[in-house]
Amino acid sequence: MQICIPVLDDRGLDSQVCAHFGSAPGFMMVDTESGNCRLIGNRNQHHAHGMCQPLAALAGEPVEGIVVGGIGMGALMKLQAAGITVYRALHPTVGETLAAYTAGSLQPLGHDEACGGHHGHHDA
Repeated sequence: MQICIPVLDDRGLDSQVCAHFGSAPGFMMVDTESGNCRLIGNRNQHHAHGMCQPLAALAGEPVEGIVVGGIGMGALMKLQAAGITVYRALHPTVGETLAAYTAGSLQPLGHDEACGGHHGHHDA
């Protein structure tokens, strides 16, 4: 299974999780079985509030889950409509997030947990 984790940098499993999906510089695409990961750039990083196009940002990459520190309601609903489960990021690095995901300790994000706007940084 492939999951996507918004990141601030490209340091593989040591990459820092970005606090907000839409404004992340890139997305770490992680194979949950092998632990292999690769970075893709966020092609939709600079967008007006409420205009995030998450599927375009992912450049057609097939993903089954996304782990985020924060995400707007519109982007959350678009991802869920595409059959992608969105989880709350609770750990600072991709490696720690992957471990929590494979352990089954991450919970799907509810609509009541979506961000109301771009706040710059959230606690991840």
